[in-house]
Amino acid sequence: MLFAGSFFGFQFVTVLYLQELRGWSSLETGLALLAVGVDSILAPTLTPKLVNRFGNIPVIFGGFCLAAVAYALFLPIGLDWTYAAMFPTMILTGLAFSLTYGPLTIAATDGIAEEEQGLASGLLNTSFQFGAALGLAVVTAVQISATGFDKSPHALLDGYRTAMMVPIAASLLGIGITALGLRKRSPVVNR
Repeated sequence: MLFAGSFFGFQFVTVLYLQELRGWSSLETGLALLAVGVDSILAPTLTPKLVNRFGNIPVIFGGFCLAAVAYALFLPIGLDWTYAAMFPTMILTGLAFSLTYGPLTIAATDGIAEEEQGLASGLLNTSFQFGAALGLAVVTAVQISATGFDKSPHALLDGYRTAMMVPIAASLLGIGITALGLRKRSPVVNR
C-alpha cells in the first residue's frame, strides 16, 4: 500500500505541477513522464538478477530507498525548473518501481499453498489499489489544505511541495517496515 500510495501520489503532484502551474500540454506531460517507463526495460532484465543474488527483501528495500531519494529530489521544484532538473527524479522513480513491484509480488505469493495463490494474488492487488487510492486522497487533501484559497503561482507551488511530503513519508515508512524484514531474513541460497 505504501509503495502504490507514494508512486501514484508522486505522479499526481507531478502532473498537476506540469499542467496547472507550468502550462504544459497533456502530450508534453506524458512525454516528460515517459522516463519513468524505464521500469518496463529494467523489470524483466535487471530485477530478476538482483532478486536471485540478494533476495526479495533487500531489493524491495533498495527500491523504497530510491523512491524516497527520487521524490526528495523533486521537492525543491520551482516556477522555472527545466526538464533536465526533473529528469533524475523521473529515471530514479522508474528504477524504484522496477526494483519494488516485482519483488513485492513475489514476496506476497511466496510460500503460499497452490490452492490459495488466487487469494494471495487478490489480496496483493487489493492492497495495491487501496494504497493508490489512499495515496491520491492524502496527497490531494494535503495539497488543497496547503494551497488554501490563494491560487497564485507561489501558493500552488507551496501546495505541491507540501503534498510531495506525502510520497516521501510513505517511502520512508516503507523503508522502515522493509528494514524489519532485512533483520529477520534468512541467508539467500543463490549467492
